[in-house]
Amino acid sequence: MTIAIQRSDSAFLYQQVIDMIREMQRSGSLRAGDKLPSLRSLSQKLKVSIPTVRQAYAELELQGVIAARPKSGYFMNAQVSDARQPKRVKLAQKPLRVKRQTLIEEVFEAIHKPGVVPLGVANPAAAHSSDKALARIMRQVLSRAGAKAVAYGPMDGFMPLKRQLAMRYLDQGLQVNPDEVLITNGAQEAIAIALKCVAKPGDVIAVESPTYFGVLELIESLGMMALEIPLCPDDGIWLEDLEHAIEEHTIAACVFSSSVSNPMGSFMGDQKRKILVEILEEHDIPFIEDDVYGDLHFTENRGAPASLYSRKGLVLSCGSFSKTAAPGYRVGWLLAGKFSAQAKRFKRALSCSSPLLNQWALSEFVASGEYDRNVLALRRVLERQKCRMVALVQEAFPNGTRVSDPKGGGVLWVELPAGNDSEAFFYTALEHNISIAPGALFSPSNKFKRCIRISYGIPWTVELERSIRVLGSLCVP
Repeated sequence: MTIAIQRSDSAFLYQQVIDMIREMQRSGSLRAGDKLPSLRSLSQKLKVSIPTVRQAYAELELQGVIAARPKSGYFMNAQVSDARQPKRVKLAQKPLRVKRQTLIEEVFEAIHKPGVVPLGVANPAAAHSSDKALARIMRQVLSRAGAKAVAYGPMDGFMPLKRQLAMRYLDQGLQVNPDEVLITNGAQEAIAIALKCVAKPGDVIAVESPTYFGVLELIESLGMMALEIPLCPDDGIWLEDLEHAIEEHTIAACVFSSSVSNPMGSFMGDQKRKILVEILEEHDIPFIEDDVYGDLHFTENRGAPASLYSRKGLVLSCGSFSKTAAPGYRVGWLLAGKFSAQAKRFKRALSCSSPLLNQWALSEFVASGEYDRNVLALRRVLERQKCRMVALVQEAFPNGTRVSDPKGGGVLWVELPAGNDSEAFFYTALEHNISIAPGALFSPSNKFKRCIRISYGIPWTVELERSIRVLGSLCVP
Protein backbone atom coordinates (compact mmCIF):
# COMPACT_ATOMS: atom_id res chain seq x y z
CA MET A 1 0.00 0.00 0.00
CA THR A 2 1.36 3.43 -1.00
CA ILE A 3 0.14 7.01 -0.87
CA ALA A 4 -1.39 7.83 -4.26
CA ILE A 5 -0.07 11.38 -4.54
CA GLN A 6 3.10 12.53 -2.76
CA ARG A 7 3.58 16.29 -2.83
CA SER A 8 7.20 15.95 -1.72
CA ASP A 9 7.95 13.92 -4.86
CA SER A 10 9.88 15.72 -7.59
CA ALA A 11 7.46 14.43 -10.26
CA PHE A 12 4.72 16.79 -11.41
CA LEU A 13 1.36 16.11 -9.76
CA TYR A 14 -0.35 15.36 -13.09
CA GLN A 15 2.38 12.79 -13.88
CA GLN A 16 1.72 11.11 -10.54
CA VAL A 17 -1.97 10.87 -11.49
CA ILE A 18 -0.93 9.27 -14.80
CA ASP A 19 1.38 6.82 -13.02
CA MET A 20 -1.38 5.91 -10.56
CA ILE A 21 -3.89 5.13 -13.33
CA ARG A 22 -1.34 3.12 -15.29
CA GLU A 23 -0.48 1.12 -12.15
CA MET A 24 -4.18 0.46 -11.52
CA GLN A 25 -4.40 -0.74 -15.14
CA ARG A 26 -1.44 -3.11 -14.68
CA SER A 27 -2.83 -4.49 -11.42
CA GLY A 28 -6.30 -5.07 -12.86
CA SER A 29 -7.99 -2.52 -10.59
CA LEU A 30 -8.97 -0.67 -13.76
CA ARG A 31 -9.92 -2.82 -16.75
CA ALA A 32 -10.71 -2.03 -20.35
CA GLY A 33 -14.16 -0.51 -20.56
CA ASP A 34 -14.21 0.76 -16.96
CA LYS A 35 -15.34 4.35 -16.39
CA LEU A 36 -12.85 6.64 -14.66
CA PRO A 37 -13.89 9.05 -11.91
CA SER A 38 -15.00 12.48 -13.09
CA LEU A 39 -12.51 15.33 -12.99
CA ARG A 40 -14.15 16.79 -9.90
CA SER A 41 -14.48 13.44 -8.14
CA LEU A 42 -10.83 12.43 -8.65
CA SER A 43 -9.56 15.88 -7.69
CA GLN A 44 -11.45 15.58 -4.38
CA LYS A 45 -10.21 12.02 -3.75
CA LEU A 46 -6.57 12.90 -4.41
CA LYS A 47 -6.75 16.46 -3.05
CA VAL A 48 -5.34 17.96 -6.24
CA SER A 49 -6.81 20.61 -8.53
CA ILE A 50 -9.26 19.87 -11.34
CA PRO A 51 -6.78 21.28 -13.95
CA THR A 52 -4.19 18.75 -12.68
CA VAL A 53 -6.56 15.84 -13.27
CA ARG A 54 -7.64 17.30 -16.62
CA GLN A 55 -4.00 17.50 -17.74
CA ALA A 56 -3.40 13.89 -16.67
CA TYR A 57 -6.50 12.68 -18.52
CA ALA A 58 -5.54 14.65 -21.64
CA GLU A 59 -2.08 13.03 -21.68
CA LEU A 60 -3.54 9.54 -21.12
CA GLU A 61 -5.95 10.17 -23.98
CA LEU A 62 -3.07 11.14 -26.28
CA GLN A 63 -1.32 7.91 -25.30
CA GLY A 64 -4.45 5.90 -26.16
CA VAL A 65 -4.85 4.63 -22.60
CA ILE A 66 -8.24 6.24 -22.08
CA ALA A 67 -10.97 7.70 -24.30
CA ALA A 68 -13.37 10.58 -23.72
CA ARG A 69 -16.98 9.92 -24.71
CA PRO A 70 -19.31 12.91 -25.14
CA LYS A 71 -21.65 13.37 -22.16
CA SER A 72 -20.41 10.09 -20.64
CA GLY A 73 -16.94 10.75 -19.23
CA TYR A 74 -13.59 8.96 -19.57
CA PHE A 75 -13.15 5.21 -20.09
CA MET A 76 -10.23 2.79 -20.15
CA ASN A 77 -9.25 1.62 -23.64
CA ALA A 78 -8.23 -1.85 -24.74
CA GLN A 79 -4.72 -1.79 -26.14
CA VAL A 80 -4.86 -3.05 -29.75
CA SER A 81 -1.86 -2.25 -31.93
CA ASP A 82 -1.94 -2.47 -35.73
CA ALA A 83 0.52 -5.37 -35.50
CA ARG A 84 -2.03 -7.40 -33.54
CA GLN A 85 -5.00 -6.78 -35.86
CA PRO A 86 -6.04 -9.43 -38.42
CA LYS A 87 -3.84 -9.49 -41.53
CA ARG A 88 -4.94 -8.24 -44.94
CA VAL A 89 -6.05 -11.04 -47.27
CA LYS A 90 -5.42 -11.26 -51.00
CA LEU A 91 -7.99 -10.36 -53.64
CA ALA A 92 -9.83 -13.45 -54.92
CA GLN A 93 -8.70 -14.67 -58.33
CA LYS A 94 -12.17 -15.71 -59.49
CA PRO A 95 -15.84 -15.88 -58.42
CA LEU A 96 -16.96 -19.03 -56.61
CA ARG A 97 -20.09 -21.03 -56.00
CA VAL A 98 -21.12 -20.77 -52.35
CA LYS A 99 -21.57 -23.90 -50.24
CA ARG A 100 -22.10 -22.88 -46.64
CA GLN A 101 -25.68 -23.82 -45.68
CA THR A 102 -24.89 -27.03 -43.76
CA LEU A 103 -22.34 -25.39 -41.45
CA ILE A 104 -24.61 -22.36 -40.97
CA GLU A 105 -27.42 -24.68 -39.83
CA GLU A 106 -25.11 -26.29 -37.26
CA VAL A 107 -24.01 -22.90 -35.90
CA PHE A 108 -27.62 -21.75 -35.50
CA GLU A 109 -28.54 -24.99 -33.75
CA ALA A 110 -25.64 -24.55 -31.32
CA ILE A 111 -26.78 -21.05 -30.35
CA HIS A 112 -30.11 -22.35 -29.06
CA LYS A 113 -28.90 -25.42 -27.18
CA PRO A 114 -29.76 -25.28 -23.44
CA GLY A 115 -26.82 -24.34 -21.22
CA VAL A 116 -24.64 -23.07 -24.08
CA VAL A 117 -22.97 -19.64 -23.78
CA PRO A 118 -24.05 -18.02 -27.10
CA LEU A 119 -20.85 -16.30 -28.21
CA GLY A 120 -21.69 -17.35 -31.77
CA VAL A 121 -24.75 -15.12 -32.08
CA ALA A 122 -24.70 -11.51 -33.30
CA ASN A 123 -27.48 -10.05 -31.15
CA PRO A 124 -26.14 -6.76 -29.74
CA ALA A 125 -29.59 -5.56 -28.63
CA ALA A 126 -29.40 -8.17 -25.84
CA ALA A 127 -26.64 -6.18 -24.12
CA HIS A 128 -29.17 -3.47 -23.18
CA SER A 129 -32.65 -4.80 -23.86
CA SER A 130 -35.60 -2.58 -24.77
CA ASP A 131 -38.12 -5.35 -24.03
CA LYS A 132 -39.89 -3.57 -21.14
CA ALA A 133 -40.47 -0.35 -23.09
CA LEU A 134 -41.65 -2.26 -26.17
CA ALA A 135 -43.97 -4.48 -24.10
CA ARG A 136 -45.57 -1.39 -22.56
CA ILE A 137 -46.01 0.26 -25.96
CA MET A 138 -47.42 -2.89 -27.51
CA ARG A 139 -50.05 -3.15 -24.75
CA GLN A 140 -51.01 0.46 -25.43
CA VAL A 141 -51.31 -0.20 -29.16
CA LEU A 142 -53.49 -3.26 -28.58
CA SER A 143 -55.66 -1.33 -26.14
CA ARG A 144 -56.23 1.50 -28.63
CA ALA A 145 -56.39 -0.38 -31.92
CA GLY A 146 -57.87 -3.72 -30.88
CA ALA A 147 -58.37 -6.24 -33.69
CA LYS A 148 -57.04 -3.79 -36.28
CA ALA A 149 -53.53 -4.14 -34.82
CA VAL A 150 -53.42 -7.91 -35.49
CA ALA A 151 -54.91 -7.76 -38.99
CA TYR A 152 -52.94 -7.87 -42.24
CA GLY A 153 -51.06 -4.64 -42.83
CA PRO A 154 -50.33 -2.85 -46.10
CA MET A 155 -48.03 -4.82 -48.40
CA ASP A 156 -45.29 -2.17 -48.42
CA GLY A 157 -45.52 -1.34 -44.70
CA PHE A 158 -47.26 0.69 -41.98
CA MET A 159 -47.27 4.32 -43.13
CA PRO A 160 -46.54 5.92 -39.70
CA LEU A 161 -43.39 3.75 -39.42
CA LYS A 162 -42.37 4.64 -42.98
CA ARG A 163 -42.73 8.33 -42.10
CA GLN A 164 -40.57 7.89 -39.00
CA LEU A 165 -37.85 6.21 -41.09
CA ALA A 166 -38.06 8.98 -43.71
CA MET A 167 -37.52 11.57 -40.95
CA ARG A 168 -34.51 9.65 -39.67
CA TYR A 169 -32.97 9.67 -43.15
CA LEU A 170 -33.61 13.43 -43.30
CA ASP A 171 -31.56 13.78 -40.09
CA GLN A 172 -28.71 12.14 -42.05
CA GLY A 173 -29.07 14.57 -44.96
CA LEU A 174 -31.11 12.34 -47.28
CA GLN A 175 -34.63 13.35 -48.37
CA VAL A 176 -36.78 10.24 -48.74
CA ASN A 177 -40.44 10.02 -49.67
CA PRO A 178 -42.16 7.62 -47.21
CA ASP A 179 -43.64 5.80 -50.22
CA GLU A 180 -40.08 4.83 -51.21
CA VAL A 181 -39.57 2.91 -47.94
CA LEU A 182 -40.43 -0.79 -48.25
CA ILE A 183 -40.92 -2.57 -44.90
CA THR A 184 -39.56 -6.13 -44.90
CA ASN A 185 -39.28 -9.13 -42.59
CA GLY A 186 -35.85 -8.17 -41.27
CA ALA A 187 -32.82 -7.04 -43.27
CA GLN A 188 -32.33 -10.57 -44.60
CA GLU A 189 -35.51 -10.29 -46.68
CA ALA A 190 -34.50 -6.77 -47.72
CA ILE A 191 -31.14 -8.03 -49.04
CA ALA A 192 -32.84 -10.99 -50.76
CA ILE A 193 -35.28 -8.67 -52.53
CA ALA A 194 -32.46 -6.32 -53.51
CA LEU A 195 -30.43 -9.19 -54.99
CA LYS A 196 -33.43 -10.41 -56.98
CA CYS A 197 -33.91 -6.87 -58.32
CA VAL A 198 -30.39 -6.50 -59.70
CA ALA A 199 -29.09 -9.99 -60.53
CA LYS A 200 -30.07 -13.43 -61.79
CA PRO A 201 -28.79 -16.99 -61.26
CA GLY A 202 -25.18 -17.34 -62.42
CA ASP A 203 -24.37 -13.64 -61.93
CA VAL A 204 -21.32 -12.52 -59.93
CA ILE A 205 -21.90 -10.61 -56.68
CA ALA A 206 -18.94 -8.81 -55.08
CA VAL A 207 -18.85 -9.16 -51.29
CA GLU A 208 -16.52 -8.12 -48.49
CA SER A 209 -13.94 -10.60 -47.31
CA PRO A 210 -14.79 -11.57 -44.61
CA THR A 211 -18.52 -11.02 -45.08
CA TYR A 212 -21.66 -11.82 -43.10
CA PHE A 213 -22.54 -15.45 -43.78
CA GLY A 214 -26.24 -14.58 -44.21
CA VAL A 215 -25.30 -12.75 -47.41
CA LEU A 216 -23.39 -15.80 -48.64
CA GLU A 217 -26.36 -18.04 -47.85
CA LEU A 218 -28.65 -15.79 -49.90
CA ILE A 219 -26.20 -15.82 -52.82
CA GLU A 220 -26.08 -19.61 -52.58
CA SER A 221 -29.87 -20.00 -52.45
CA LEU A 222 -30.33 -17.69 -55.46
CA GLY A 223 -27.81 -19.61 -57.59
CA MET A 224 -25.40 -16.69 -57.86
CA MET A 225 -21.61 -16.55 -57.42
CA ALA A 226 -19.52 -14.59 -54.91
CA LEU A 227 -16.34 -12.63 -55.58
CA GLU A 228 -14.44 -11.63 -52.42
CA ILE A 229 -13.06 -8.08 -52.05
CA PRO A 230 -10.60 -7.77 -49.11
CA LEU A 231 -11.72 -5.70 -46.14
CA CYS A 232 -9.47 -3.37 -44.15
CA PRO A 233 -9.95 -3.84 -40.37
CA ASP A 234 -10.37 -0.08 -39.96
CA ASP A 235 -12.15 1.61 -42.87
CA GLY A 236 -13.96 -0.74 -45.22
CA ILE A 237 -13.00 -2.51 -48.43
CA TRP A 238 -9.78 -1.73 -50.27
CA LEU A 239 -10.99 0.41 -53.19
CA GLU A 240 -7.97 -0.45 -55.33
CA ASP A 241 -8.88 -4.14 -55.05
CA LEU A 242 -12.47 -3.36 -56.03
CA GLU A 243 -11.31 -1.41 -59.11
CA HIS A 244 -9.03 -4.28 -60.13
CA ALA A 245 -11.90 -6.77 -59.71
CA ILE A 246 -14.17 -4.60 -61.90
CA GLU A 247 -11.51 -4.62 -64.64
CA GLU A 248 -11.12 -8.41 -64.47
CA HIS A 249 -14.71 -9.63 -63.97
CA THR A 250 -18.28 -8.85 -64.99
CA ILE A 251 -19.85 -7.90 -61.66
CA ALA A 252 -23.65 -7.72 -61.53
CA ALA A 253 -23.86 -6.08 -58.09
CA CYS A 254 -22.00 -5.47 -54.82
CA VAL A 255 -23.17 -6.17 -51.26
CA PHE A 256 -21.08 -4.23 -48.72
CA SER A 257 -21.59 -3.06 -45.11
CA SER A 258 -20.22 0.42 -45.64
CA SER A 259 -21.09 1.69 -42.15
CA VAL A 260 -20.16 -0.99 -39.60
CA SER A 261 -19.23 -4.38 -41.05
CA ASN A 262 -19.93 -7.84 -39.67
CA PRO A 263 -17.73 -9.65 -38.60
CA MET A 264 -14.75 -7.25 -38.71
CA GLY A 265 -16.37 -4.11 -37.25
CA SER A 266 -14.70 -1.93 -39.88
CA PHE A 267 -16.16 1.57 -40.43
CA MET A 268 -16.00 3.35 -43.80
CA GLY A 269 -15.80 7.14 -43.55
CA ASP A 270 -18.15 9.33 -45.56
CA GLN A 271 -15.55 10.51 -48.09
CA LYS A 272 -14.47 6.95 -48.89
CA ARG A 273 -18.14 5.89 -49.11
CA LYS A 274 -18.73 8.70 -51.63
CA ILE A 275 -15.79 7.50 -53.75
CA LEU A 276 -17.10 3.92 -53.54
CA VAL A 277 -20.50 4.96 -54.93
CA GLU A 278 -18.84 7.00 -57.69
CA ILE A 279 -16.68 4.03 -58.75
CA LEU A 280 -19.66 1.68 -58.91
CA GLU A 281 -22.01 4.09 -60.68
CA GLU A 282 -19.30 4.91 -63.23
CA HIS A 283 -19.56 1.24 -64.24
CA ASP A 284 -23.37 1.03 -63.73
CA ILE A 285 -22.97 -1.54 -60.95
CA PRO A 286 -25.77 -1.58 -58.34
CA PHE A 287 -24.67 -1.29 -54.71
CA ILE A 288 -26.68 -3.10 -52.01
CA GLU A 289 -25.79 -1.38 -48.73
CA ASP A 290 -26.18 -3.56 -45.63
CA ASP A 291 -26.65 -0.85 -42.99
CA VAL A 292 -28.10 -2.87 -40.10
CA TYR A 293 -25.29 -1.82 -37.72
CA GLY A 294 -25.21 1.84 -38.75
CA ASP A 295 -26.83 3.10 -35.52
CA LEU A 296 -24.34 1.10 -33.40
CA HIS A 297 -21.25 3.13 -34.33
CA PHE A 298 -18.52 3.95 -31.79
CA THR A 299 -17.26 6.79 -33.97
CA GLU A 300 -18.17 10.40 -33.24
CA ASN A 301 -20.75 10.51 -36.03
CA ARG A 302 -22.93 7.96 -37.77
CA GLY A 303 -21.96 7.10 -41.32
CA ALA A 304 -24.08 8.81 -43.98
CA PRO A 305 -26.30 6.51 -46.09
CA ALA A 306 -24.65 5.63 -49.39
CA SER A 307 -27.83 6.74 -51.21
CA LEU A 308 -26.83 10.30 -50.33
CA TYR A 309 -24.02 10.08 -52.91
CA SER A 310 -25.97 8.26 -55.64
CA ARG A 311 -26.65 10.10 -58.88
CA LYS A 312 -28.11 7.18 -60.84
CA GLY A 313 -30.36 5.56 -58.23
CA LEU A 314 -28.21 2.40 -58.19
CA VAL A 315 -27.87 2.22 -54.38
CA LEU A 316 -30.27 -0.10 -52.54
CA SER A 317 -30.02 0.43 -48.77
CA CYS A 318 -31.12 -2.21 -46.25
CA GLY A 319 -31.79 -1.51 -42.56
CA SER A 320 -33.36 -3.22 -39.58
CA PHE A 321 -34.44 -2.86 -35.95
CA SER A 322 -33.12 -6.35 -35.19
CA LYS A 323 -29.69 -5.26 -33.93
CA THR A 324 -30.81 -2.15 -32.08
CA ALA A 325 -34.20 -2.90 -30.52
CA ALA A 326 -36.21 -6.04 -31.30
CA PRO A 327 -34.60 -9.07 -32.98
CA GLY A 328 -37.78 -11.15 -32.68
CA TYR A 329 -40.00 -8.51 -34.31
CA ARG A 330 -38.31 -9.13 -37.69
CA VAL A 331 -38.88 -5.61 -38.98
CA GLY A 332 -36.47 -4.28 -41.57
CA TRP A 333 -36.70 -1.99 -44.57
CA LEU A 334 -35.36 -1.37 -48.05
CA LEU A 335 -34.73 1.82 -50.01
CA ALA A 336 -34.53 0.42 -53.52
CA GLY A 337 -33.79 3.55 -55.56
CA LYS A 338 -34.72 3.09 -59.22
CA PHE A 339 -35.71 -0.53 -58.47
CA SER A 340 -38.56 0.42 -56.09
CA ALA A 341 -41.46 -0.84 -58.22
CA GLN A 342 -39.71 -4.14 -58.87
CA ALA A 343 -38.85 -4.53 -55.18
CA LYS A 344 -42.51 -4.14 -54.18
CA ARG A 345 -43.52 -6.90 -56.58
CA PHE A 346 -40.92 -9.26 -55.10
CA LYS A 347 -42.05 -8.36 -51.56
CA ARG A 348 -45.66 -9.18 -52.43
CA ALA A 349 -44.63 -12.52 -53.93
CA LEU A 350 -42.33 -13.49 -51.04
CA SER A 351 -44.34 -12.61 -47.93
CA CYS A 352 -47.30 -10.39 -48.81
CA SER A 353 -46.71 -8.10 -45.80
CA SER A 354 -44.86 -7.75 -42.49
CA PRO A 355 -46.51 -8.08 -39.03
CA LEU A 356 -48.59 -4.95 -38.46
CA LEU A 357 -48.54 -5.06 -34.65
CA ASN A 358 -44.74 -5.13 -34.56
CA GLN A 359 -44.50 -2.24 -37.00
CA TRP A 360 -47.05 -0.22 -35.03
CA ALA A 361 -45.20 -0.74 -31.74
CA LEU A 362 -41.85 0.22 -33.29
CA SER A 363 -43.40 3.31 -34.87
CA GLU A 364 -44.58 4.48 -31.43
CA PHE A 365 -41.20 3.54 -29.92
CA VAL A 366 -39.31 5.70 -32.41
CA ALA A 367 -41.80 8.60 -32.27
CA SER A 368 -41.61 8.77 -28.46
CA GLY A 369 -37.83 9.30 -28.50
CA GLU A 370 -37.30 6.13 -26.45
CA TYR A 371 -35.64 4.37 -29.39
CA ASP A 372 -32.88 6.98 -29.63
CA ARG A 373 -32.34 7.00 -25.87
CA ASN A 374 -32.12 3.21 -25.85
CA VAL A 375 -29.67 3.14 -28.78
CA LEU A 376 -27.43 5.71 -27.10
CA ALA A 377 -27.34 3.62 -23.92
CA LEU A 378 -26.80 0.46 -25.96
CA ARG A 379 -23.82 1.97 -27.79
CA ARG A 380 -22.20 2.91 -24.49
CA VAL A 381 -22.66 -0.59 -23.10
CA LEU A 382 -21.35 -2.23 -26.28
CA GLU A 383 -18.25 -0.03 -26.48
CA ARG A 384 -17.43 -0.76 -22.85
CA GLN A 385 -17.92 -4.50 -23.35
CA LYS A 386 -15.83 -4.44 -26.53
CA CYS A 387 -12.92 -2.99 -24.60
CA ARG A 388 -13.31 -5.61 -21.89
CA MET A 389 -13.46 -8.51 -24.35
CA VAL A 390 -10.48 -7.31 -26.41
CA ALA A 391 -8.42 -7.10 -23.23
CA LEU A 392 -9.66 -10.51 -22.08
CA VAL A 393 -8.82 -12.17 -25.40
CA GLN A 394 -5.34 -10.64 -25.35
CA GLU A 395 -4.84 -11.97 -21.83
CA ALA A 396 -6.38 -15.44 -22.24
CA PHE A 397 -5.41 -16.48 -25.79
CA PRO A 398 -1.89 -17.63 -26.73
CA ASN A 399 0.81 -15.52 -28.36
CA GLY A 400 0.23 -15.05 -32.07
CA THR A 401 -3.48 -14.32 -31.64
CA ARG A 402 -4.76 -11.28 -33.55
CA VAL A 403 -7.98 -9.45 -32.74
CA SER A 404 -10.03 -6.74 -34.44
CA ASP A 405 -10.76 -3.35 -32.91
CA PRO A 406 -14.40 -2.82 -33.97
CA LYS A 407 -15.63 0.69 -34.68
CA GLY A 408 -19.18 -0.40 -33.83
CA GLY A 409 -21.49 -3.41 -33.67
CA GLY A 410 -21.32 -6.31 -31.25
CA VAL A 411 -18.73 -8.87 -32.41
CA LEU A 412 -14.97 -9.47 -32.41
CA TRP A 413 -13.02 -11.09 -35.22
CA VAL A 414 -10.20 -13.20 -33.79
CA GLU A 415 -7.37 -14.75 -35.82
CA LEU A 416 -5.95 -17.74 -33.96
CA PRO A 417 -2.27 -18.79 -34.05
CA ALA A 418 -0.99 -21.13 -36.76
CA GLY A 419 -2.06 -24.74 -36.25
CA ASN A 420 -5.67 -23.96 -35.33
CA ASP A 421 -8.69 -24.83 -37.48
CA SER A 422 -11.81 -22.80 -36.71
CA GLU A 423 -14.29 -25.47 -37.83
CA ALA A 424 -12.70 -28.08 -35.55
CA PHE A 425 -12.47 -25.38 -32.86
CA PHE A 426 -16.25 -24.83 -33.18
CA TYR A 427 -16.98 -28.47 -32.30
CA THR A 428 -14.41 -28.51 -29.48
CA ALA A 429 -15.87 -25.33 -27.96
CA LEU A 430 -19.36 -26.81 -28.20
CA GLU A 431 -18.21 -29.77 -26.10
CA HIS A 432 -17.47 -27.15 -23.39
CA ASN A 433 -20.96 -25.60 -23.85
CA ILE A 434 -19.66 -22.56 -25.74
CA SER A 435 -20.86 -21.59 -29.21
CA ILE A 436 -18.67 -19.55 -31.57
CA ALA A 437 -18.94 -18.76 -35.28
CA PRO A 438 -16.09 -20.37 -37.26
CA GLY A 439 -14.30 -18.25 -39.85
CA ALA A 440 -15.13 -20.71 -42.63
CA LEU A 441 -18.68 -19.32 -42.62
CA PHE A 442 -17.54 -15.88 -43.72
CA SER A 443 -15.81 -16.80 -46.98
CA PRO A 444 -16.74 -19.04 -49.93
CA SER A 445 -13.05 -19.84 -50.47
CA ASN A 446 -12.01 -20.94 -46.94
CA LYS A 447 -9.79 -17.90 -46.46
CA PHE A 448 -10.41 -17.73 -42.72
CA LYS A 449 -9.81 -21.24 -41.44
CA ARG A 450 -7.93 -19.86 -38.40
CA CYS A 451 -10.50 -17.16 -37.53
CA ILE A 452 -13.52 -17.10 -35.27
CA ARG A 453 -16.24 -14.55 -34.55
CA ILE A 454 -17.29 -14.09 -30.92
CA SER A 455 -19.93 -11.77 -29.52
CA TYR A 456 -19.56 -9.11 -26.85
CA GLY A 457 -23.16 -8.03 -27.59
CA ILE A 458 -24.74 -10.19 -24.89
CA PRO A 459 -25.20 -9.54 -21.15
CA TRP A 460 -21.78 -9.47 -19.46
CA THR A 461 -21.51 -12.16 -16.79
CA VAL A 462 -18.92 -14.15 -14.87
CA GLU A 463 -19.88 -17.12 -17.06
CA LEU A 464 -19.07 -15.12 -20.20
CA GLU A 465 -15.61 -14.23 -18.84
CA ARG A 466 -15.00 -17.85 -17.91
CA SER A 467 -15.98 -18.93 -21.43
CA ILE A 468 -13.41 -16.61 -23.03
CA ARG A 469 -10.70 -18.05 -20.79
CA VAL A 470 -11.78 -21.58 -21.70
CA LEU A 471 -11.61 -20.73 -25.41
CA GLY A 472 -8.11 -19.38 -24.91
CA SER A 473 -7.05 -22.60 -23.20
CA LEU A 474 -8.43 -24.66 -26.11
CA CYS A 475 -6.26 -22.91 -28.71
CA VAL A 476 -3.18 -24.58 -30.10
CA PRO A 477 -0.31 -22.27 -29.00
